[in-house]
Amino acid sequence: MGFVAAPFAGNVPLFDLLAADQRGFTIPIQVKTINGGSWQYQADTFLEIEIVDDFQHVRGVRTLLNPDLVCVFILLRQDERDEFYILRNQDLQRLTFERYKSRKRPKKPDSMHCALRPEDLLDFRDKWQLVSEAFDKQMPN
Repeated sequence: MGFVAAPFAGNVPLFDLLAADQRGFTIPIQVKTINGGSWQYQADTFLEIEIVDDFQHVRGVRTLLNPDLVCVFILLRQDERDEFYILRNQDLQRLTFERYKSRKRPKKPDSMHCALRPEDLLDFRDKWQLVSEAFDKQMPN
């Protein structure tokens, strides 16, 4: 694709690598990888959730620091035919809002855990054009 990507040795909370194009422009990219099952994350990263009497009420969405952040979800396959799902942070927030319902969690009322399976992300499979679009947004007017 003509990009160079550089990971970080330490923990960078909001993204995992920087990708650079031929002009030297860079974009951050978040990467999540699984061998099977589902990708795990916290719903309250994206949603305003209030707990009242052990019942979780979804009150709305959070303001994202970088709604256009490119996220690459990778499903590693033993046959090395890995699957890639590319979406923006705002897409992940929308999916979370659509799927995460107000509810009572009997075992852990304060748990904001949620998960996405590959079949939940089929619309984003191999959507690599989002990476190019992220670089295009850096073009001066």
